[in-house]
Amino acid sequence: MAEPLQAVKGMNDLLPPESARWEWFEDIVRRLLARYGYRNLRTPIVEPTALFVRGLGEVTDIVEKEMYSFEDSMNGDKLTLRPEATAGIVRAIVEHNALYNGPLRVWTMGPMFRHERPQKGRYRQFHQLDVEALGHAGPDVDAELILMLRALWRELGLVEGRDLTLEINSLGQPEERRAHRAALIAHLEAHSGLLDDDARRRLHSNPLRILDTKNPALQPVVEAAPKLMDFLGEASLKHFDAVRAVLDAAGLACRINPRLVRGMDYYNLTVFEWVTPHLGSQATVCGGGRYDQLIEQLGGKPAPGVGFGLGIERLMLLLEAVGAAVPACAPDAYAIVPDAAALPQVMPVLEALRAAGVAVLMHAAGKEGQGSMKSQFKKADASGARWALVFGADEMSQGGVGVKLLRTDGQPGQQIVKPLAQASTWAAELLRP
Repeated sequence: MAEPLQAVKGMNDLLPPESARWEWFEDIVRRLLARYGYRNLRTPIVEPTALFVRGLGEVTDIVEKEMYSFEDSMNGDKLTLRPEATAGIVRAIVEHNALYNGPLRVWTMGPMFRHERPQKGRYRQFHQLDVEALGHAGPDVDAELILMLRALWRELGLVEGRDLTLEINSLGQPEERRAHRAALIAHLEAHSGLLDDDARRRLHSNPLRILDTKNPALQPVVEAAPKLMDFLGEASLKHFDAVRAVLDAAGLACRINPRLVRGMDYYNLTVFEWVTPHLGSQATVCGGGRYDQLIEQLGGKPAPGVGFGLGIERLMLLLEAVGAAVPACAPDAYAIVPDAAALPQVMPVLEALRAAGVAVLMHAAGKEGQGSMKSQFKKADASGARWALVFGADEMSQGGVGVKLLRTDGQPGQQIVKPLAQASTWAAELLRP
């Protein structure tokens, strides 16, 4: 017998019942985003490599070390499995001139790919919810996105300030970052003997990323470094203060983190992260910010943008860690069919119930037949169904089906016979709390 094949390291299968948790989350997301006026947009998983080199920056960790890139054997095109969603969304917006009729609010959800060492909460194939507001320049949309995330946490049963904390910063505008960059390089050069290899490599190419180092030995140098906030002009500060004013008015506490820079070069002005104390080093669950130059950078007419990406695997770990109440994915009813000969009468009834919105799981025969009533009731109970539909000979001889409540605080409910021919009229009773 051939050796069984296994999934690629760091790329995981998602099976029931865990997949039910994802479906629950996805349903909440779709409903919430619709209330805020965001519409779904979908882009290819494979994009031109140049899109990410140009969009994310040549000296970012993603481009330098983490992308799954390859050459198309048919035409030699250099292609990459998308490591994040924003660049692809902007590419689609530019290619289709989608801002011609005005700003857009869009979202997408799906797999991303980064070649890194797999660990809990950090995988080579991971999934993101990505939300973007394109064509909006004001701080109001920055604040709206952050407040929308708070609304999402609440719907998931998470508590801001306990399970998740908001960190925020402003990266200002390019000319302000250039002035800060010069001062930062001078400061780091004055402490060159303390820099590690990674910091030396980034010193002149991307010194801002050194501020995000996890090396404990570099913390004193980083803490003493010039603060970007001190280089911001009046307009940048006004934008930042306006975002904070909305958050304050909404009662959302945040921490200003001057070292928060995010991992992509395209950000300007507002950047933010939601972090948790429950996942160790994988603390960031969601992050984003404003990118007002990216659309022009990727060949479009100048237009502002702001958005965020949320790591779904990491969020699922957080929900598990805090014991958030996730509804079980159980059918409304379990159909018990003692005699397979009754199936021609049973199946139309089940179809009528399903058409009326009732989720019905039918007992399926095994090699030994339908199985005893006792074994079928055990499976009905194990399924989590609230009701058992008993298609026994006695019930069907009366032209009916036995309906029995399985989930009660006391003893199981009494069985009531409902007419087979009128299933669509009593189906709603199975859906009542």
